Amino acid sequence: MSKIIITCAVTGSIHTPTMTPHLPITPEEIAADGIRAAKAGATILHMHARNPENGHPSADPALFMEFLGPISESCDAIANLTTGGSAIMTLDERLAGPLQAEPEMCSLNLGSMNFGLFPVAQKYDEWKYEWEKPFLENTRDMIFKNTFKDIETIFEKMGRERGARFEFECYDVGHLYTLAHFADRGLIDPPFFIQFVFGVLGGIGADVDNLVHMKRIADKLFGDRFLFSVLAAGRHQMPLTTAAATLGGHVRVGLEDSIYIARGKLATSNADQVAKIRGIVEALGREVATPAEARGMLGLKGREKTAF
Repeated sequence: MSKIIITCAVTGSIHTPTMTPHLPITPEEIAADGIRAAKAGATILHMHARNPENGHPSADPALFMEFLGPISESCDAIANLTTGGSAIMTLDERLAGPLQAEPEMCSLNLGSMNFGLFPVAQKYDEWKYEWEKPFLENTRDMIFKNTFKDIETIFEKMGRERGARFEFECYDVGHLYTLAHFADRGLIDPPFFIQFVFGVLGGIGADVDNLVHMKRIADKLFGDRFLFSVLAAGRHQMPLTTAAATLGGHVRVGLEDSIYIARGKLATSNADQVAKIRGIVEALGREVATPAEARGMLGLKGREKTAF
């Protein structure tokens, strides 16, 4: 099997400060946690920004630049910036940070969908910040908007104009067909780095049968023109990423996807999860790719061509 890429999603826009004291919020915390994750074996760091005062998801480009600089100075990990941001953001807001930073890589969501976080709100009686409970509850009546026009805009502004490559986030089988549509139109070039996303309420369920099916459809649509990776929400994180590694795929962990390291035990850092999955994949005989090797595998433009 080829070398395995470990992606670490450092903070995201899903979990809130009440859920864990270990969620990095300030640029300094995000940078420090990302650097530790890279030293633990993360090849790619998937990055969001947070309001440093209260942990609310933020689209402020200045916050992105505050953590990207220290990360770039301290390690060689590939910075993969979100273009999904948060479902409450407009597309212009979601693109503000990536447009300024001009990264090697961005995430790209392949379809509009329900994105239900509201069940989590029932688990807590007290909240650290006022915004948290309404933020979660409001997803009961919210669409995470990613239209064909939105996707085309991201291809144009981040891909053609700034040379970024994409982590294509596919939350269901139909998203694979959407990706094939854009590939057939010649708007994107292989190799396609496809992230199968499991366990989000509104997307495909987190079980191995669905993973095998997603891979089967991707094989049919893209042949040898793609690499796949797997992320799974919450308690499904380690079982599904382990299954991905056995199938020759790549893996994603991080506090964006799960705040736990084991049943009922909070991860104290992103590095905890990276170290755990690294131990698992190496025990399976997979060798972790270096950032330089991953840049070659994914056809990235190189860190010297970014704006940080």
